[in-house]
Amino acid sequence: MLSFPWDCWSSLEIRAVLCAMGCIQSIGGKARVFREGITVIDVKASIDPIPTSIDESSSVVLRYRTPHFRASAQVVMPPIPKKETWTVGWIQACSHMEFYNQYGEQGMSSWELPDLQEGKIEAISDSDGVNYPWYGNTTETCTIVGPTKRNSKFIISMNDNFYPSVTWAVPVSESNAAKLTNIYRDQSFITWLVATNTSTNDMIILQTLHWRMQLNIEVNPTRPLGQRARLREPIAQDQPKILSKNEPIPPSALVKPNANDAQVLMWRPKFGQPLVRPPTRTLPGETQVGPTPYAHPQCHPGSPFLSSQDHSFATDALKQLLFLFFFFFFFLKKRLFTRFRV
Repeated sequence: MLSFPWDCWSSLEIRAVLCAMGCIQSIGGKARVFREGITVIDVKASIDPIPTSIDESSSVVLRYRTPHFRASAQVVMPPIPKKETWTVGWIQACSHMEFYNQYGEQGMSSWELPDLQEGKIEAISDSDGVNYPWYGNTTETCTIVGPTKRNSKFIISMNDNFYPSVTWAVPVSESNAAKLTNIYRDQSFITWLVATNTSTNDMIILQTLHWRMQLNIEVNPTRPLGQRARLREPIAQDQPKILSKNEPIPPSALVKPNANDAQVLMWRPKFGQPLVRPPTRTLPGETQVGPTPYAHPQCHPGSPFLSSQDHSFATDALKQLLFLFFFFFFFLKKRLFTRFRV
């Protein structure tokens, strides 16, 4: 039986590619016509057939980058006879999230969406936080302003992935000793292709997609930096599902807050009460789920934490300000003392 040494990345990559070849899901060939004569010629969705990459170059944090989810659609809008505006684009919502960073027997940190976790809402908006309800406003949407005399044919596309940083050390400890032992993440999303008449607020769902990203990284904090982490199953991600029957969009997926703004960082010790937002250590947040900033920037927009580089810069600046303060204080004190003696 083939064993899995810590540095056996090449075999993992080959295995992942073999498992995921030919994985692009597509509905094409037969165009589908919806209300107002809007036609969807083709819809494609896939997750890149590569494993999650792990970066141990920092002595402060472990970084990982998941493969990208990608979706695209070719749409034809008929002539618009009136003075009205239509926007066609992608709307995405998170319907499930488990995100735990385990620190041995001491406890775990977790990103949580309270309303979603407690069942108060079906899904939470994954908008970029500016262009609600849309996932983004570049390649993710297309706006047609009427009146128009000809068909408008266009392609709209989106992509999403996770690129977070996780501290090696326990986030509520003053110690810098590496204690991280496991990273587990399981998130599900619903993505809709939608056409909206901005003049009447009429909304037409053209396509519904389901996709999921799973991650399990095992960490041995006693090993040298660069040899600590290894990716566990699943290596290759399940491919997105293009539904044959559209699903309605929950109201919570169309309005504020988005997932980045609503998420809460918890510290859950093995013994004792959980804490909200560890106060004694800055944890880089997540570039999360929004148009490639979750290259979700895991300082994902809305993150309440400074990156380690920002924290270092802030510390140096504070030192310089303190030095200048004491320098002028003693200089002024000496001048005043001299004048008093004279």
